[in-house]
Amino acid sequence: MIDEARRLAPRFAARAARYDRDGSFPADDFADLRRAGLFGLMVPPRLGGAGAGFADYAAVAYELARGNGATALIFNMHASVTGALAGVTDDLADALGLPPDALRARDDHLAAAARGSWYAVAMSERGAGSRLSQLSTGYTRVDDGYRITGSKTFCSGAGHADAYLIAARSTSDPAQVSQFLVPAGDGLRVEPTWDALGMRATGSHDLHVDVTVPPGALLGGVEGLALVVAQLAPHWMVASYAAVYVGVARAAVDAAVAHVTERKLGHLPAVRARIGRADAAVAAAHLAVLEAARRVDEAPGDAETNRWVWRAKLIAGTTAAEVAASMLEAAGTSAMRRGHPLERLYRDARAGSLQPATSDVCADWLGVEALGGDPDADGTAPRW
Repeated sequence: MIDEARRLAPRFAARAARYDRDGSFPADDFADLRRAGLFGLMVPPRLGGAGAGFADYAAVAYELARGNGATALIFNMHASVTGALAGVTDDLADALGLPPDALRARDDHLAAAARGSWYAVAMSERGAGSRLSQLSTGYTRVDDGYRITGSKTFCSGAGHADAYLIAARSTSDPAQVSQFLVPAGDGLRVEPTWDALGMRATGSHDLHVDVTVPPGALLGGVEGLALVVAQLAPHWMVASYAAVYVGVARAAVDAAVAHVTERKLGHLPAVRARIGRADAAVAAAHLAVLEAARRVDEAPGDAETNRWVWRAKLIAGTTAAEVAASMLEAAGTSAMRRGHPLERLYRDARAGSLQPATSDVCADWLGVEALGGDPDADGTAPRW
C-alpha cells in the first residue's frame, strides 16, 4: 500500500493546482484511491482489507500528502473511522462489554470500506470546534433507533462520502457523547460554505443533520464512548493529521529544490542554507511522527504513547508552516504567483497548526502534563 501511495502521488500533484483553484473535490484522486484498494487500508484481512496499523497509515498518508495534501487530509478522515473501528478487537470489546450486534455492525462497516466505500467525519461545530463536550448536535432514542439533529462544519468531503461519522450528545443525558455512522442520503444536507485560505480542495462544507438511524449505527453499541476514547487513546483525533502535514512540508522542500534548480539559484548560500535547514526540520518532524505511530501500534493508550501523540501533532503543524514559509522565501517573489506549487503548499501548510488539536492546545497539554497535572482537566486551553 505504501508503494501504491508513492505511485499515486505524482498523479495527485499534477491535478492539485486545478482542484485548489476551483475549490473542488478531488474526484479523480479518490477514484484512484478506490482502484488501488486504499479504502481498505485499515480493514483486517479477514474482512478483505490490508490489515494496516497506525504506522502503516502514517507512511501512506505522508506519501499521499506529497502529491496533494487536501486529498491526503480527506483520506485521513476515512482512515480515522476505519482505523478506530478496526482497533476495537474482540478482546477489547469483551472488556468493554460491547454487545454482539455492535461487533457485527463493526464488521459490516469495515467490509464495506474494503469493497470501496469511504467515510467522512462530521464532528466540529460552529462555536464549539471539535470539543465533544460542547456539541449542540443531539440525539434522542426512538422506537426504531436514534434521531439525530444538528449542524456540523469542517466536514471534509461533504457530499461525496458514502457515510458520515457524526458525533452528538444525548438529549436525556448531555454528559454522554456518542458517535454514529450515518449513510449518505435523506436527512443529510450539505451547505456549500468552504472557501478557505488553504486546503481548498477538501470541500469541508457544513452538514445539516435531521435523520433517524437504526441501532446498529451507534458505534460500539454503547452510548457515551466518544469522550472516553478521545482521552484514553487520542491518536486518531490528534496525531493522524501529523503525517499529512509532514508530507506537505516535504513537498514544499521538493518544490523549492525544483524551482531553485530551474532558476539556477543554487549557488546562493542563503538559499542553500534555507533548503538545508528545511530538509533537517522535515526529517526530524517525520521521525517524531514515526515514533508516535510506532508507539500507538505497540502500546495504544499508554501514557508515554499519548505524550508522543501530542508531540507529533505539535511538531508537525509547526514545522509545516515554518518550512513552507521559508521555502517560499528561498524561491523568491515569482513563487508567490497564484498557481505556483509553493504558493499552494504555503497555504495548505498553514492549516496544520490550526487543525484540532491546535498547536497551542498541544503545547498546553504537554506543559500541564510535564508539570504533573492532568492535561485533560487542568489546562486552560479547551480539549474535548
